Order: sequence, then structure tokens, then C-alpha cells
Amino acid sequence: MTTQPRRIAINIGGGYVPGLNAVIAGTVLAASELGWEVVGIRDGFEGLLFPERYPGGGLVSLTRETVGHLSGAAGAFLGTAARSDPFHVRSINAEHQVEEIDRSDDLLETIRRHNIEAVISVVGSRALSIAFKLHRKGLKTVCVPKSVENDMATTALSFGFNTALSFAVDTLDRARQAAESSRTIGVVEVLGEQAGWLALQAGMAVGADAVLIPEIPYDLDTVAARLRKKFQSGRTSALVVVAEGAGPRDGDAGPDRSARGGFIQSARCRQEPRPGRVARHRAIRPGGGDGGAAAATFDRSGGLPARSRPIGQRRPPTAVDRQLGLGYGAAAVRALNAGQSGVMVSFQPPDLKFVPLAEAINKVRTVPADSVFVQIARSLGISLGEIEVNR
Repeated sequence: MTTQPRRIAINIGGGYVPGLNAVIAGTVLAASELGWEVVGIRDGFEGLLFPERYPGGGLVSLTRETVGHLSGAAGAFLGTAARSDPFHVRSINAEHQVEEIDRSDDLLETIRRHNIEAVISVVGSRALSIAFKLHRKGLKTVCVPKSVENDMATTALSFGFNTALSFAVDTLDRARQAAESSRTIGVVEVLGEQAGWLALQAGMAVGADAVLIPEIPYDLDTVAARLRKKFQSGRTSALVVVAEGAGPRDGDAGPDRSARGGFIQSARCRQEPRPGRVARHRAIRPGGGDGGAAAATFDRSGGLPARSRPIGQRRPPTAVDRQLGLGYGAAAVRALNAGQSGVMVSFQPPDLKFVPLAEAINKVRTVPADSVFVQIARSLGISLGEIEVNR
């Protein structure tokens, strides 16, 4: 007598990052080796909560043939759900008012009705907390971490980061060329509201003059002084990389500020980044190219001649993210096959391990003060905005 294959589902929680399709491919290929059936849930959990919105329903069958071309493809085959939360679903009540209701029990019942034994969720930090709450209510689940900022706790490398890093480096190279040709100070703001990994590693890769990150409050006078010296020695351009969460030593005005530290003029309010956005470029003219004029420009809080453009839209993942995505997907299946649940796949070189969700939620992986990247940046002469006593 033959037995029915185990049936698992995979979904994407949160927004887009490069490499999502590689995780889907890795999951399906590993599951097929075990004879398991895999279905994909459209747009996070939306496909199960609102199946009527999708032709043919909110589930899609995933086979080796379906995912054969996916590992290197850009986009998100199953869709994403940046703001989807089954514990807070917007609905219209009897009084025709919009309210949020908890539909987590409906979701779990639908999962059972479709004979889905477990769910692999590819998630960022916010969606990880949702998966943890569903697990506590009985959902068998394994999570895969994704982040272009590499700020997911308990893992050394989230897939998506390497692609974002490559895009950021390419942008910085072009920003430097633009600054050199127009004799300007190029300032590139990259993602990193709480963690400065992207700014620090990209800035190091291109030899930026200064890198400002959230973990190290910067001193504006120090940055200006370092740039002044370079202009006085004959330089006519410079490159500054700033993580979006970087702030000055003396505090900041809050999320809707119109200036950062007196020299980055930000026209946008705090909001979720556009899908795939890595950086925006601002070229600030130092008024003739000498250090004194550059310092005067840094002292202004507004009215800076600048140009801004978002970059890094959806593109194919790098080879690193393809491999990592495939590995994460396969590891999630391996965890389920071993009877594990309520865990996140964690890359702890050279191994892929599994850590309890409780250890990973509500935490941010920030750049340590003694990080090797911080030490290398200082050795390369890159200013991190710190007050320099004996320089």
C-alpha cells in the first residue's frame, strides 16, 4: 500500500529581496528528493486568507519542472506581502468602518484543511515575529532569514545582502566618477536604519573617504576636518557613504527631519524602501573645490544643491545569493525531515544550523565596536565620524 507524500507549503513574508526564487527552488528540489509535495502560498499568507482574489485559488503547485529556471531569476515567483499580518487583517465591519481583526485561527484552519503539514516561511525581522506567534499557536514551521541590510540576528549572512552589496559598490563607483568629473563631494545614502553593514562594507570596497553608520554617532567637525585636509593636499573630490540611520553625536530631530547632521538634506520621510532600493546618490558641490569651502558646505542645514536618484531595482541575485538561497531552502526541508519546528536556518560559517525562533526575534544584528570591518576601515584611513584625539 502506497502512502501519500508529505505536503508542505512555502511563502514569502515581508518585501522583496534578491534571491527569493533561489530559496523556492532549493526547497522544492530538496523536498522532491524525499518524495514530498510542495505548494506555494501567494503573497505571504494572502493566498490562504483571500483565495477568491486569485484565479485558481491562492495556492500553486511547485514541482522540479516549475522551479527549474528559478534560481537565477529576478523578482518573486510567489509574490510578497510587505504588510500582511494574519493577526491584524483589515476588514469592513457591520457599521461600514475599517477595523483590524485577528484571523490567525482562520489561517491555521485553512492550512489544516489543505492537508499542509508544515510551512517554510522566507522572512525578514517583522515577519519572523509573526511566524513565531503562529508557531506558538500550533503551526509547524521553519523560517529562512532574508535581509539586504544583513541585520537578522543569529545568522552571519542573510541572503539578499550580497546582491545589495554588489549593487551598492557599483553605485559608489559611479558616484565617485561623477564626483571626480564635476569636482564635487559625492554623498551616497544606503539602506541601514539600525545596522551599518551595507554602508561599511561597500564603503571599504571602494575606498570611501568617510563612512557613517548608526552604531557610531558621528562628529560633523571631524568629518569636515578630514575632508578639508584632503582638499588642501590637492584633491578636488571626495566620497562619503552614509547609512540611512546614521546620526550625529548630539542627537537628532526625529524621523521626519529635513537634514541629517547639517549636511545630508533628505527630502523623503521615513517609510518602507521601494522594492530592491539600495541607495540614493547626492552630489554636493564644495564651492570651488578647496577644503575651506567644503567645510562651509557641511555647516549648512539646507539649500544644498543636490541631485537624488533611487537605484538598485529588481535584478538577478549574485552567485553568492543564488547558492545561499538554494542552501537555505534545502536546509529548511532538512530541518522538517529531522522533526524540527519553530526554528530559523542560520548560516554560521562553514555550517548551516538551526536556532529557535525565540532567540532570533526582536533583535538586530548590528556592527560591533570591535568588528574586523571597523578595524580595517580605520587602518585604511576611512573616517567613521569619530572624534580624533591624536591624529
